[in-house]
Amino acid sequence: MIVPLGAGSAVDVAARLLAQKMSENMGQAIVVENITGAAGIIGADRLAKAAPDGYTIGGFNDSVLTMVPNLNKNTPFNPVTDFAHISQVATIVFSVAVPADSKYKTAAELVAAAKAAPGQITYASGGNGSPQHLGGALFAAHTGIDIKHVPYRDASQAAQGVAGNQVDMTVQGIATVASLTKAGKLRIVGVMADTRNPEYPEAQTLKEQGIQGFEYSTWFALTSPKGTPKEIVDRLQREVAKALTDPAIKERYAGLGLLPNGTTPEQISTLVRNQLARYGKAISDNNIKAE
Repeated sequence: MIVPLGAGSAVDVAARLLAQKMSENMGQAIVVENITGAAGIIGADRLAKAAPDGYTIGGFNDSVLTMVPNLNKNTPFNPVTDFAHISQVATIVFSVAVPADSKYKTAAELVAAAKAAPGQITYASGGNGSPQHLGGALFAAHTGIDIKHVPYRDASQAAQGVAGNQVDMTVQGIATVASLTKAGKLRIVGVMADTRNPEYPEAQTLKEQGIQGFEYSTWFALTSPKGTPKEIVDRLQREVAKALTDPAIKERYAGLGLLPNGTTPEQISTLVRNQLARYGKAISDNNIKAE
């Protein structure tokens, strides 16, 4: 299973949990390989060119399939025609996180500081076109602030950069910042969902802080190279659905801010097409560039 993002990222954590459970159920070892770089393009292109025999699959986030192609017109693969999508796996709740010793205690305080000093607050992402990049840009546009984008190689390195006080903040999946938060190196100051996360009950939602009308999440899906036989795609989809019913998986996913939501191959394929168009409009409307 190719994961085109760094070890420890939300997608990586979700993929490893899923791979372990699917391996147990199928009696077939599934090895997760992180192939990072270029906001996921390198790993995704590797999968697109792999043999369509069911033995090489991908655990991708929506950035690789719907954000990056809108920002990078030279993306070497077509997310609609170069893959046989298997199933959506989970929705990933995002948050605003800062260094544990940051003077900013809430996302609202960050917004106020950014308005007072345009362009001075920095935010880290996992690369141009990554979910963190788009989430930060949309958050800035929604709140009317100017914050400086600092791209890293992947989401985990971006979180480490914030934990090391190299950058002021990051917009990240809760799963990605979980270990650093529990280690006392990061602090979640705003949850980008309608309700608080049970693992971090002290972290207010943006809405509770007076930032109305903004929620942000991404998703994780399983896919395979174009030409993978339908019977293999359907078998893998059934195995995903079975794994997601496991109580242990549900509990681990919930604690990481992941909402399991398996789909059919047809549903995930439609979601990719629709989100390509939606994010294309959002990127254009907000003048987001791949620096």
